[in-house]
Amino acid sequence: MDFFNKRNKDTQGEMSFIDHLEELRWHLIRSVIAILIGAIVVFYFANFIVDKILLGPAHEGFITYSWFCKLGHLVGIGDTLCFNSVKTQFIATAMTEQFVTTFTIAFVGGFIIAFPYVFWEFWRFIRPALSEKEAQKTKGVIFWVSLLFFSGVAFGYFILTPFMVNFYFNYKLSPMVTIMPTFSDYVENLVYTTVGIGVLFQMPLLVSLLARIGFLKASFLKKYRRHAFVIVLIAAAIITPSTDPFSLMIVTIPLYALFEASISLASRINKRQEEEEKKEWS
Repeated sequence: MDFFNKRNKDTQGEMSFIDHLEELRWHLIRSVIAILIGAIVVFYFANFIVDKILLGPAHEGFITYSWFCKLGHLVGIGDTLCFNSVKTQFIATAMTEQFVTTFTIAFVGGFIIAFPYVFWEFWRFIRPALSEKEAQKTKGVIFWVSLLFFSGVAFGYFILTPFMVNFYFNYKLSPMVTIMPTFSDYVENLVYTTVGIGVLFQMPLLVSLLARIGFLKASFLKKYRRHAFVIVLIAAAIITPSTDPFSLMIVTIPLYALFEASISLASRINKRQEEEEKKEWS
């Protein structure tokens, strides 16, 4: 109720709890419409998106494989970072699997496309609860949230997914076992990985916002640094569909780096706030 009461200060007239729910409902409706528009676009180009984008990491000529191989030669470690060639093939075990999966791809793709607008609608609802000073400190939030989200999605798609595909298709207990995963299983893992990483990449910005409005201190983050590492490790294990140590390491390192970046941002913000307080008292 404090949130709604605070919003009343920046809106014309007094708004009841029902009025706030009605306003929230329209924000949600507009967000859903934006996602549906994006989903329609993705559905229309479904064949191209599946062949060229979703199944890209499953092709031997995927650009990430070339990048890492060239990087290995550049740093003088030879073919160490070169991926083994894989021959992937997927099956559909249900008559409706490909049709249903198309809708999954469409709606997830629509959400990714519409993400900046969806967050903008969310921010329009939240912003009146902030004071003018707090709102001034959150300028550019939509840009940074969108940038971090798309960076996380790109990391999951270009880095993590190729590692997982290559690892699983080259891992064999017996030559008599043929690896033929279902198409829907591949899509679910890809979606879960890319969108999950995109959300977790919001960590520095979230910490920055909480520090700016006085809800979080850098000292608190430093105190629980070890606990944070364990949480990041667990989060990486949850996000990573595979259980191989390479994929876990690839996710854990950047996520923990984001946590350390969050501490650095919070420290700068807290220091600036302390300097401002000293000026006010002097």
